[in-house]
Amino acid sequence: MQDHKNLFDFSEENASKGWFIINDGVMGGLSKGSFSIDDQSAVFRGNVSTENNGGFTMVANRFEAKSVDQFNKFRLKLKGDGKNYQFRVKSDSGQQYSYVAEFSTNGEWQEILIPFNSMEPRFRGRLLDRPNFEGIRLQEVAFLIGNKKMESFELIISKISIE
Repeated sequence: MQDHKNLFDFSEENASKGWFIINDGVMGGLSKGSFSIDDQSAVFRGNVSTENNGGFTMVANRFEAKSVDQFNKFRLKLKGDGKNYQFRVKSDSGQQYSYVAEFSTNGEWQEILIPFNSMEPRFRGRLLDRPNFEGIRLQEVAFLIGNKKMESFELIISKISIE
């Protein structure tokens, strides 16, 4: 069994490839998120607006499916702004729902550990009657902010790994 594996290490040149933003504009909202690389870290920042039934923005990366059955948790190295975020994964990029774990940030660099089996299946904010993330296959990771209020945000991400 492997000790750990980096999925994304933003100090590496190719870690920025494939990331994309999904704003609530897909539902008529006005939130705006952006993603960039700054000083060997990824920066997800922007403004969340609750106008026009909005209220979220997300940054995600879809990749060729990875077998993750040798591992049992995610380790996120990041620095937030004191706000709450969601870490979301999909075992298949075609599935409509995501497995979700919520976490709080404190304005300092943190390492957030998220056991696979703690990630709940959700669709549009609703808990589904399905098993939690089994940790067999992984094809998408994402960060989402949607705290039901208007706010600016900044999340700095250094690494996403599994162990």
